[in-house]
Amino acid sequence: MKINWKSYHPGDFFDELISAPGKPRPAARALCRYLASLSPEELDLRKASVIDAIKTMGISFTVYSDAGNIDREWPFDIIPRIITASEWSVTSRGLEQRLRALNCFINDVYNEGKILKDKVVPRELITESGNFRKECQGIKPLHGVWAHVCGTDLIRGGDGLFYVLEDNLRVPSGVSYMLENRTVTKRVFPELFENYDIHPITEYPGQLFDTLADISPEPKDYPEVVVLTPGIYNSAYFEHSFLAQRMGAELVQGSDLVVENDHVFMKTINGLSPVDVIYRRIDDLFLDPAVFNPESTLGVKGLMKAWLKGNVGLANAPGAGVADDKVIYTYVPAIIKYYLDEDPIIPNVPSFVCSDKAQMQHVLTNLDKLVVKPANESGGYGMLMGPQASMKEREAFARKIRANPRNYMAQPLISLSTAPILGDRNAEPRHIDLRPFILQGSKTYITAGGLTRVAMVKGSYVVNSSQGGGSKDTWIVED
Repeated sequence: MKINWKSYHPGDFFDELISAPGKPRPAARALCRYLASLSPEELDLRKASVIDAIKTMGISFTVYSDAGNIDREWPFDIIPRIITASEWSVTSRGLEQRLRALNCFINDVYNEGKILKDKVVPRELITESGNFRKECQGIKPLHGVWAHVCGTDLIRGGDGLFYVLEDNLRVPSGVSYMLENRTVTKRVFPELFENYDIHPITEYPGQLFDTLADISPEPKDYPEVVVLTPGIYNSAYFEHSFLAQRMGAELVQGSDLVVENDHVFMKTINGLSPVDVIYRRIDDLFLDPAVFNPESTLGVKGLMKAWLKGNVGLANAPGAGVADDKVIYTYVPAIIKYYLDEDPIIPNVPSFVCSDKAQMQHVLTNLDKLVVKPANESGGYGMLMGPQASMKEREAFARKIRANPRNYMAQPLISLSTAPILGDRNAEPRHIDLRPFILQGSKTYITAGGLTRVAMVKGSYVVNSSQGGGSKDTWIVED
């Protein structure tokens, strides 16, 4: 069946490509016209080409289940998402503003603590945070930057505006899929790249390397950068390997590194080789068994001391996760105002923190209307989708909130924007979000777009790949 945009109905949601049945948005007209011109056989051929390309390129991710770890091919939809360059210009400024303020906040928390003394952010929210690392107090990383790589999740509401859903400052993942999505789209629809002025994203690995090189203890044109992975069974191992290869960096596990005289070395067949910078893709608590979890076999004994003495660069810095907390998220507009004396360019989603008794009571009274999230979970785990939950599920969650109010915050269920996916018989709307990636060192880089994640199940708001979500290419195009 050919795509018929007149029969495409996104309902009451803002759709990224179609403003009304049969009416593509101006920037999407050429794309929609082209897709509608393809025969059912041609569309089937393109879908088959995507599957073949993903298999050939080995693009996969790991799902953790009771049955064990399952390696799956990356779920990808062939219809791109389009955002205009003028809108992205404003959004980019908002992303840069946000990360700059968050790095000021992290640096302040571990040093002077002015924002806590001024009671802009309650001190107990920091001291009780599962991501606060007392071992990092007094440290001042190069450029005052703790979170060098950030993946900020954006959603577009029914009003057509972008909102920040959350910040990912520990070990954000997904950028490799953003890059591979573009490669797959070029292979399947090469002709579209002749008709559109699409902003490139291929420079990201070089920008990442430059950002990492920027924190080398000794200035070098090509410092020894390594990517520290937990290993092949990690859900993001494809990305670890991909980025190491694209940067020309070594992919290592903890057992490949050793600390001697407070310097980090990589074991090679020719002996020990000095390491300048580690792009670590393991959590804080597994980094150094001498400081954190003594049973960890993923990290390197003595690594924290080497970092504290300034002998190795670590990205993201240990302790950066203190700002990667869904409760601290609610204070980010105030954090931006405090450090930058600016109003946020991109607003937060309205939120309620359960550590505040009045707000907690509001949450408990309105559980059937809210999404409740734990402070430090990721991947969509541990949350309650109130409007879709049963009475029994809501009552059980209410008990969790009362038992540990600091660990929960709540938001209204936002009417996430939709974008068309190519279904079995026609284009069908599905809810989406967007994860752009921001790099900060002495310079700041922002991806042209990001990873658009798609809830592949009709009516679902869950976009995480670990829970059945997919993705699509994201185009920033000239207006």
